[in-house]
Amino acid sequence: MSKKIIFCIFFLISFVFTSFCQIENPVEWKYSTEKIDETHVNLIFQASIKEHWHLYSQYFKEGGPITLYFEFAKNDNFVLMDSVQEFPNPIVIFDETFKMEVKYFEKEAKFIQEIEIKSAEGFNISVKIDGQSCFDDGKCLQITEEHFFPINGGIVESQNAENKANNKTTPIIVTENNFSNLNVDEQSLLVFFLISILFGIIAILTPCVFPMIPMTISFFIQGSKSKSNSIIKALVFGFSIMILYTLVGVIVSLTSAGADFTTTLSTHWIPNLIFFLLFLVFASSLFGLFEFAIPTRLANKADQQVDRGGILSAFFLAVTLVIVSFACTGPIIGALLVQAASGNFLQPTIGMLGFGLGFAVPFTFLALVPKFMNKLPKSGGWMNSIKIVMGFVIIAFSLKFASNIDQNYHLNLLSRDIYIAIWIVLSFLLGLYLLGKIKFHLDSEVSNIGFFRLLLAVSCFVFSIYLIPGLFGANLSTIAGLLPPKTSQKFDLTENNSASKTENNLCETPKYADVMHTSYNVNAYFDCLQGINCAKSQNKPILLYFTGHSCSNCKVMQAEIWSDPNIQEYLNNELVLTVLYVDEKTVIVPEESQFISINDSKLKKNLGEINGDIEIVNFKNNTQPYYVLMSPEGKVLTQPMTFNSNPEDFMNFLKSGIEEFNK
Repeated sequence: MSKKIIFCIFFLISFVFTSFCQIENPVEWKYSTEKIDETHVNLIFQASIKEHWHLYSQYFKEGGPITLYFEFAKNDNFVLMDSVQEFPNPIVIFDETFKMEVKYFEKEAKFIQEIEIKSAEGFNISVKIDGQSCFDDGKCLQITEEHFFPINGGIVESQNAENKANNKTTPIIVTENNFSNLNVDEQSLLVFFLISILFGIIAILTPCVFPMIPMTISFFIQGSKSKSNSIIKALVFGFSIMILYTLVGVIVSLTSAGADFTTTLSTHWIPNLIFFLLFLVFASSLFGLFEFAIPTRLANKADQQVDRGGILSAFFLAVTLVIVSFACTGPIIGALLVQAASGNFLQPTIGMLGFGLGFAVPFTFLALVPKFMNKLPKSGGWMNSIKIVMGFVIIAFSLKFASNIDQNYHLNLLSRDIYIAIWIVLSFLLGLYLLGKIKFHLDSEVSNIGFFRLLLAVSCFVFSIYLIPGLFGANLSTIAGLLPPKTSQKFDLTENNSASKTENNLCETPKYADVMHTSYNVNAYFDCLQGINCAKSQNKPILLYFTGHSCSNCKVMQAEIWSDPNIQEYLNNELVLTVLYVDEKTVIVPEESQFISINDSKLKKNLGEINGDIEIVNFKNNTQPYYVLMSPEGKVLTQPMTFNSNPEDFMNFLKSGIEEFNK
């Protein structure tokens, strides 16, 4: 029965992949706005049509091809003026198939809809495009697009304060943005799929995922000795990873769970607590406290059918790996889920399928490799030694889940220095174990120390010594992504006295500074509008830094870049830095600052939800870290920057934006 299930899953995925990769995109869209006067704006849709394809017009009789249709979401902030105008005049022919006159465009077409603004505040207009495009040979495809137009508020004297409060939505802070690099709509689906696979492979090297490799090897080392069982378990493990990632995109599309779905899942205390405890249990098993064993009845049937317990455990390990990875795989997943949250079903599904495939293949290979270790000599207890080493590694990594809870909910129980102290002890004990100074009950006597074992022991002691300066505040930038943020350091000799910070670059005391802090002698606001207002008063550009308490890449980037004195000078004196935590759950903003998102129509109450929604709506992005340098009026000055730990690149990013601002 289980073999049939595996075959069906494989067939389904193959069918989906084949079907998706055959879909073409004959029409590419570009969007812009044109101001007519203070209260009237043209919404412009520019269609580029591939050679030998044509796009049908809006205006001809029913009964033939699907006409083009622009659906504007209902919004009290504007009214449509007349209908959508078409340029140039469409080609008119008599279609022999439909026995009627039809109109269509070739190569390019422009569509313009004039609107009258009824709101004094900024808002977004959601537009959905449906239509049909056909090839010269008669093959036709349905055209579906969706876009958000950011609109500045007009001068509307009739709207009173009460109406403004009732209609409050996501703040639109961007007025000009020509630097979006996350628009996947213009890529072919096949290229997009291949890029997603590449990102899935790269994700293996992120700080959240890489430490899971020892746990994966340990799990399959302990598995059944049946060759067929181990292969099936490994395949179930790989297929589960791929399917789970695909389901994330599908679920978000179908349920409108929102583009911040993975952020919520990876930062909430419940999954973090569950995985912290499970990792401790798993490590205890590796240390020999107890062993995971399948029921005797199932063990007796191992030669006749697939080990059901093994399949379930392989699936559960895949679930663990996928959830753990969310904290580090935001750059591609976030962009895909933004597409999903806006109703674009096809691309997030393809993208998540590709990402899951690239992510699963290396782990599936690692799941198969341990079975070859059974061919090695069994004497000397070397297999148990590997389990013990893996147990130490897993205990060290389990602390990350406890740290996520501590940071996200400001419990202040597991500071950076305590965390490092635990790692020092674990690393030192592991070194002693490798030298045979510590024994577990299943270990063989260590009569001599081989070169490789000695090398590992020395590495553990060196790592312990490397960690010691971290107790006093050293950056430890190479492993910063695995540690709590430097702001949680209780004892820090590297930080200058807070009075030495530049104080005149901030216009007023930052909101929420009682629960959020910056390190490396950098000053910042934690509220978007407060930062913008200060930048306006000082006539400086503003740097929006979207981050998270649990964001490993954010901590690495800060350790490598913010610690540079030259960059600190720019952050403190040449611009206004605003740090926006998208996973801040404890700060509930005042009711007058809450709003209903124009992205998912949900009420945003806490600061993390608000910051995440500002990023999604204004920048069509859900990546952390994400740096946007813009003018106080909302003009994006240079290409936004995602994860890059090179200080020189970051300095060039700052300089190019400041130069553009000073023009």
